[in-house]
Amino acid sequence: MAHVIEDPAGLGPPAGLLLMSARTFTDLFDSGRLARLHRLLDLNTPERLDDLSGPDAAARLAGVEILVTGWGSPILGPEVLDTAPALRAVIHTGGSVKQHLSPAFWDRGILVTSAADANAIPVAEFTLATILLEGKRASQYVEGYRRHRDGGGRWRDSIPPVVNFGGTVGVIGLSRVGRRVAELLRPFDFEVLVADPHVGQADAAAVGARLVDLDTMLALSDIVTVHAPELPDTHHLLDARRIALLRPHAVVINTARGSLVDTDALVHRCRAGTLRAILDVTDPEPLPSDSVLFDTPGIVLSPHIAGAMHAETRRLADSALDEIERLRRGLPPAHRVSGSSLGIIA
Repeated sequence: MAHVIEDPAGLGPPAGLLLMSARTFTDLFDSGRLARLHRLLDLNTPERLDDLSGPDAAARLAGVEILVTGWGSPILGPEVLDTAPALRAVIHTGGSVKQHLSPAFWDRGILVTSAADANAIPVAEFTLATILLEGKRASQYVEGYRRHRDGGGRWRDSIPPVVNFGGTVGVIGLSRVGRRVAELLRPFDFEVLVADPHVGQADAAAVGARLVDLDTMLALSDIVTVHAPELPDTHHLLDARRIALLRPHAVVINTARGSLVDTDALVHRCRAGTLRAILDVTDPEPLPSDSVLFDTPGIVLSPHIAGAMHAETRRLADSALDEIERLRRGLPPAHRVSGSSLGIIA
């Protein structure tokens, strides 16, 4: 098959090229991982590009068999396939491949893999930490303590009850991240609900959760965490009607995509003082400096940091390196992205 890249005759490693930003390259590959990469691939000069319009691009693409892509990669349209007739595989060191890779690659039978499973780990850990801190109402107690320094404790009465024992967490989307979040919640004393039209009761039960419809989840949950993909039918999945279903003092956590939440409706509910929102993603992103999200009470913003950063990205490098090694040994890929799944994945 086209995606098997073996070397039975000992002819040496296949020709490779890195397409990613310099910062991504530095984060991904420390000296040991870079040495392993050079053992697995023949990386000519330049070994990395972040722009395919320059004079080196056509010559480098002409003989390349494996492209290793990452954050900062140029968008790869169908014209790249004409320039790279020997291409067999695109090994992506990030999560989603849809934003930078044309469907023509799947049509041509090019193997595409991603490190989405590896990138799900830090996102799920960030989400778990946020759930536990929000369930404890930690930031509200911290702020109250800062504002009331006279030692009096009556301000505590205005903070909603802690829900870290017997509370309900709703997981929107049993994606890689959503599944891992549900599994990480197992040791804690929450009821976990899942809403996902693409899974069944057995899938939810396998991660210790109960499958319900989205409206039911929103009405029952103390904390709701969003892990659905960005698709036309998930745009404003949490719209004004659904945001109104959330119980008083509920918390919404979004580490997926900003477009899944109706920002105006969210701001309106948070301004009423009956909802908190922890947003690692926004629509648009980055936010304009005058966005109301920065100053709306009850909304906490972080600049898209839930995914792998700095040393965490080396999990992604390991995933990609393992994938290349499997191809070199003639083994099937572990993290293949199927063209048939493009309509439902992030």
